[in-house]
Amino acid sequence: MINIYEEIQRLIQYGLDKGLICREDKIYVRNRILEILKLDEFEEAEVPQESLAHPQQILDRILDFAYDKGILEENTVTYRDLLDTKIMDCFMPRPSELRRGFEADYGISPQRATENYYNLSMASNYIRTERTSKNVSWKTQTDFGELEITINLSKPEKDPKAIAAAKNMPSTSYPKCLLCKENEGYAGRINHPARQNHRIIPVKLGEEDWFLQFSPYVYYHEHAIIFKDQHEPMKITKDTFARLLAFVDEFPHYFIGSNADLPIVGGSILSHDHFQGGNYSFAMERAPMIKTMEIKDFEDVEVGMVKWPLSVIRIRSNQRERLVTLAAMILEKWKVYSDDRVEILCCTKGEPHNTITPIARYKDQKFELDLVLRNNRTSEEHPMGIFHPHKDVHHIKKENIGLIEVMGLAVLPDRLIHELDLLKDCLLGLKDIDGYEELEKHKDWFKCMKQQYQDMTVDYDEILRSEVGKIFERILIDAGVFKQNQKGLEAFEDFMKTLSR
Repeated sequence: MINIYEEIQRLIQYGLDKGLICREDKIYVRNRILEILKLDEFEEAEVPQESLAHPQQILDRILDFAYDKGILEENTVTYRDLLDTKIMDCFMPRPSELRRGFEADYGISPQRATENYYNLSMASNYIRTERTSKNVSWKTQTDFGELEITINLSKPEKDPKAIAAAKNMPSTSYPKCLLCKENEGYAGRINHPARQNHRIIPVKLGEEDWFLQFSPYVYYHEHAIIFKDQHEPMKITKDTFARLLAFVDEFPHYFIGSNADLPIVGGSILSHDHFQGGNYSFAMERAPMIKTMEIKDFEDVEVGMVKWPLSVIRIRSNQRERLVTLAAMILEKWKVYSDDRVEILCCTKGEPHNTITPIARYKDQKFELDLVLRNNRTSEEHPMGIFHPHKDVHHIKKENIGLIEVMGLAVLPDRLIHELDLLKDCLLGLKDIDGYEELEKHKDWFKCMKQQYQDMTVDYDEILRSEVGKIFERILIDAGVFKQNQKGLEAFEDFMKTLSR
């Protein structure tokens, strides 16, 4: 039987250990939790000293109690998340208090400010490390360096009851989307996650108001989202480059990048202008330049073509304004560029196809911009996109290739865990692939692997990880507008020559 007072005391002790609250806050926090759990009294309980990475095991016991007492309407992930977020808000500072602390830390160093803010986001269970730690990750060596693979297990699946309930809920436009500033402290609902323990940091990019937060589903260290104050659609313009470089000027230990602003080659949320950043180095950053060149009127700027499966122009300077001007010129040239030899058309029937995925850094005392050329044209052969994962690799991934994938980190669907386990048993001869409907899409891939490794004593776990990594490399090659072969590189150079005209 759950001693609820003991669990409350454990949670308060966790908050003290993590620095979420001070000893002077204990009674106040306790009373707020009692209110949420509809308890009118409290019994003191002695609890052992613990060293917990996250509070989930304590929260789960409190949630079980809440369900037994009828406080929790349904014992499902959706309803449990709504209640445990409300409980963790009892440990959170007001936004103004958090921001003053961030500013004080920033006065010591930007690294200290983001690190402390990140630690708070994890300790408060806004970043659910109990879930993100379940993500399966590995690296695969390729011709373009070490690509990273993550199978995402951190986003909870919506339960059928919550889906049904959401259909009957009245429509609302508050908050307008998951990125809007109005999410800070929002209680959530069946079709919108609770955000009481969510706090955001204001950031000035030029003269504009933006906000910094962390992704609740972190895919890399200090995975940040930087979003505009106003709910406005994404658009890649000269201002985009200025904003990105202004950010790395303020946070030089971070990279920051933007998804493209067109469907197919863009991100999942195009309705609210935002960037992603973090304290992390991706394979694309480490990729060398295969050819350097000078651009007329920009001889002071380092310019080069990067050895990467997607088509990347890297520009570097200690003057960020020069990069903004050059990047804007490259964008305008690319928007109207066509080359039939490599299936690049800038528009069809008035619909634009060319845009850029930009990434900014401050590295070796210089500002750096990687400009990834994108095109979203479709064809009868490739109805989901010519420069999009082709049909033969959809068994691994068929979704858009967004910013994170562009830089060399694959975020793959959770179905692959089960499917790869089954494929391993089929390769070992323990199971028959024909007996599993979910493996139908993998059959051609399976036959190739079976033939390639039939006479070898191999570790099929390692083989499957390596083969998935190779497919991700192919996916990135599919997304490249100028391929890394003689024909593609010659066409890439022809485009680069137009920048000096």
